[in-house]
Amino acid sequence: MVKNIAIARNDFPILNEKINGEPLTYLDNAATTQKPQAVIDALTHYYEHDNANIHRGVYTLAERATEGYEGVRQHVAKFIHAATDEVIFTRGTTTSLNWVALGFASQVLQAGDEIIITVMEHHSNLVPWQQAAQRAGVKLRYVEINEQGELDLAQYADLLSAKTKIVAFTHVSNVLGTINPVKQMTKMAHDVGAYVVVDGAQAVGHFKVDMQDLDCDFYAFSGHKVYGPTGIGVLYGKRELLTLMNPVEFGGEMINLVQRQITDFKPAPEKFEAGTMPIAQAIGLGAALAYIEAIGWPAIEAHEQELVNAAYAQLAAIEGLTIYGPPAGPTRSALITFNLNGVHPHDVATVLDTQGVAVRAGHHCAQPLMQALGVSATTRASFGLYNNQADVDRLCAALVETKEFFQV
Repeated sequence: MVKNIAIARNDFPILNEKINGEPLTYLDNAATTQKPQAVIDALTHYYEHDNANIHRGVYTLAERATEGYEGVRQHVAKFIHAATDEVIFTRGTTTSLNWVALGFASQVLQAGDEIIITVMEHHSNLVPWQQAAQRAGVKLRYVEINEQGELDLAQYADLLSAKTKIVAFTHVSNVLGTINPVKQMTKMAHDVGAYVVVDGAQAVGHFKVDMQDLDCDFYAFSGHKVYGPTGIGVLYGKRELLTLMNPVEFGGEMINLVQRQITDFKPAPEKFEAGTMPIAQAIGLGAALAYIEAIGWPAIEAHEQELVNAAYAQLAAIEGLTIYGPPAGPTRSALITFNLNGVHPHDVATVLDTQGVAVRAGHHCAQPLMQALGVSATTRASFGLYNNQADVDRLCAALVETKEFFQV
């Protein structure tokens, strides 16, 4: 059933909340999105009617749970244009990236190799590669940003060499909103024989991603950032690389045969999904993807682009406010990070909360990027499909009142 994005916010019960007596203006979607009633209903239905452990049982509840869980895997594969056996369920983007850094990097890194990441990475796509580099004794190198907050592709080209074994970067910066040219960067890396790992946490809920088109080797995202539950994530990996990659957690369900001294593992994806997986969360993820599809990418992308363009223009008009990242346009996703001169971001967020406006303040788990920007923290407003112009107006009005409160 096709949905109208103009009234989509009516599908999200939490948006009826009042915060400090004011309507909730939720602008922290880059941290987590709110959940539509369809997702809440899917979770409730699973627990009320289908709750059982998957794969192991031959009774009706177990069969229904297994069918639902594996059906979502097929749904995810179609959603990102991948093969079903290339989709692994994890706890989230962080887990997915750690599994690649632990289970894959250890298989391919050798002395003299180099790993390239970028200065705009979230810690979840930075610290695992620091650790991988230290374990393997290889060099970790960084791509810097230019004045507009975009990656310096000329420097990236200079860094790439026959020594480059792994390149890891974010599809969309969680601080700058920069949309990186994944397809171009992947080809450049492949041309020197490197593997490519992409953090898609800030991309998948905002525009269509296609694994065949991007051609990256691994891609990770989280359910809770695409209007689904927490505790469920996806790791895409090319089939031949998942065969090479080792699991990093061990237990039931992932094995063909266990003997006293050796174990034979199942092929991917089962060999990576040890123990009882987040079954209900997977069911909820499937409902979230169906909800997105009912609205459609053209409507979501056009709506969010219009919203961020309006927000950028209105924020830029506030005296003493500094915006970070590229200008509004095709290289910026649906978030804006800024600072109000003379007021700490935490104070900005606190005052905004008194007016019902929820934003994120701090270093956003991107401290090397904060250092590159010359700040210790920023304030971030991030948008989702249910936000509207009224939310933008409330944000800007609250910021003007914040300036008046602090007399800056």
